[in-house]
Amino acid sequence: MTRRITKGDHGLAIVYGTFRREAPVQLPMLSSELAQIVTRRDGTAISKARFLAHVNAIAARLPRAPAAVNLCEDRYAFMVAFCAIMLRGQINLLPPSRAPQAIDEVMAEHPGCYALGEQALMPAPAHYRQLPSLISPPSAATTEVPQIPASQVVAIGYTSGSTGSPMPHAKTWGNLHVSCAGNLAMLGAALGDQFTAVATVPAQHMYGIEMSVLLPLLGRIEMHSGRPLLPGDIAAVLTDISAPRVLVTTPVHLRALVESGIQLPSLAALVSATAPLPVELARLAEQRFGAPVLEVFGSTETCVFASRRPASDEHWELYQGVQLHPHPDGTEVTAPQLDRPVQLADIVSLSDGGRRFVLCGRQADMLEIAGKRASLGDLTQRLLAIPGVNDAVVFQLDDGDAIGVRRIAALAVAPTLNEQTILEALRRAVDPLFLPRPLRLVHALPRNDAGKLPREALLTLLAHHH
Repeated sequence: MTRRITKGDHGLAIVYGTFRREAPVQLPMLSSELAQIVTRRDGTAISKARFLAHVNAIAARLPRAPAAVNLCEDRYAFMVAFCAIMLRGQINLLPPSRAPQAIDEVMAEHPGCYALGEQALMPAPAHYRQLPSLISPPSAATTEVPQIPASQVVAIGYTSGSTGSPMPHAKTWGNLHVSCAGNLAMLGAALGDQFTAVATVPAQHMYGIEMSVLLPLLGRIEMHSGRPLLPGDIAAVLTDISAPRVLVTTPVHLRALVESGIQLPSLAALVSATAPLPVELARLAEQRFGAPVLEVFGSTETCVFASRRPASDEHWELYQGVQLHPHPDGTEVTAPQLDRPVQLADIVSLSDGGRRFVLCGRQADMLEIAGKRASLGDLTQRLLAIPGVNDAVVFQLDDGDAIGVRRIAALAVAPTLNEQTILEALRRAVDPLFLPRPLRLVHALPRNDAGKLPREALLTLLAHHH
């Protein structure tokens, strides 16, 4: 049932509930302001008109195929490839990582597909094609924005594998259009509808797609084409772009920025996702950089559907048209960008007539030992709060002990501490039943490009440190 229609500055009619039957079945590839700058690449401003010319030129050279693995690292190259693949009626395959095995597995699931990237990869995946240079403007200019069927599947994203094997989730152009409208509305209310952004997340991740690919395509946001990771590189790139500046990042990169002591140019906001953001880290970042830290909530299955400013409010605000239906083992999400309700493992507590919620954890994170309860997420946050612990994770092992209780393990990055010191500090903060045994010190956690921790990688690292 349709609830209501609104129309934002970006010109997209959003139907909250479902698309009306008379809604357009074609949606534009770009917002129509073709003079708008999409990005600056090597000091050159690239307008949407020039971007469109690049897209048409690349699309004409793509082979016939059902799908393509988009491996472009440069964000502008990724955007061009993404839209060219879509224009040819093909699907962008977005592997959970750039590991050759992950790419091979995705390609095996899609017979007849090829891989596309801007770099000369060695070794290259099967059927790899390298994009031509995107430096010089194409000769054929066009001002006609392509219309893409709303029902066309344009991307398949994969979950991170943090709770098991990576799972595929298809996204239609209609799904992405509507999810982008929700993000534009949230950011517009907080920051205005025009700013320049830098992202530390890869474009292949669904958060990266939403916050660094769709925003410049469908909004008035200019996106830097790189992906700086080290604090010095992030500072240099931010200095190069014009205000108002927004940094799209993750808790891991935010912690590194705060602890580096580096000075950043004035920021309008920092946006974080991919993992829970500790409130203390959000407050430190706001103090250090003099800008609000906005956290967005979503998943590969749902896209982003809520946001909050954790330094001042623990409650998440739902995007318009989103409804949550809590269950004992998780939460059902209905949202304008979803064709059908999605069940998440997150447990929530609703307030304000269902418009806001507090995250209570995940059913898979909930521990019960000897009648006492705790959550892996909370234990991880308590471990991270110990001075000297730079990164950490607490997780449950697959095998039970002699009485069937599955043990809790932890990995920590803490160069100045030993395991016993950390356990003693943790003992003061948590019930002894929930102390991780084993706790192992490691040089780095096996985070993927998006900052997430695949479960298999954690188990492998723990095994190597026995």
